[in-house]
Amino acid sequence: MARAPRPGAGKTRLRPRLGADGCARLQAALLERTLRLACRFAPGDVHLALDGSYPTAVPARRLVQRGADLGERMRHAVGEVTGSRPRPVLVIGTDAPTLSERQLSAAAAALCDDDVVLGPALDGGYYLAGVRGPSAADAVFAIESGLWGGPDVLAASRKAAVRAGLRVSLLEPLRDLDTPADVDALLADDCLPPELTALLQPVAARA
Repeated sequence: MARAPRPGAGKTRLRPRLGADGCARLQAALLERTLRLACRFAPGDVHLALDGSYPTAVPARRLVQRGADLGERMRHAVGEVTGSRPRPVLVIGTDAPTLSERQLSAAAAALCDDDVVLGPALDGGYYLAGVRGPSAADAVFAIESGLWGGPDVLAASRKAAVRAGLRVSLLEPLRDLDTPADVDALLADDCLPPELTALLQPVAARA
């Protein structure tokens, strides 16, 4: 699930440092990196749900985002991916630049026993949601619309899943890249990919 990179859309809190075009370039880099990671982990079984058009050479089946809020869009995406054959699905965003195959492998392993696995983001959201099929997605993503994008998303989704009688596990927390403070913290993280370090270092130097 991702925003299509375009000037003026997304990463608004970084716009004072990066400008509209710089934010679009950053979003493109995050998107391409996440797609490459997903294709290494699950070659031939990657789906890309964008909120607009964006050309990429990374092989992924395109999905149209449908729904009034992020929860509805994720539920529709899971339904399209699974169809009439319910199976585990990992829904990942593009905002966690240190996401690696380690977390994806841990999520896939967790779904052997649990119905839902969530990767907590330090801002209270989550960078990954794994579900064992559409019914689990319907439960975990059915939270109040106004909560999406806020600090209580993880807690609300976890509560919704437990209320539905689902088994839930958590991965290690990661930092999303949304704010100037995130830029500074991630530049100090050895796990930050070199291509993103190159994009963000000049920004930090001007802070």
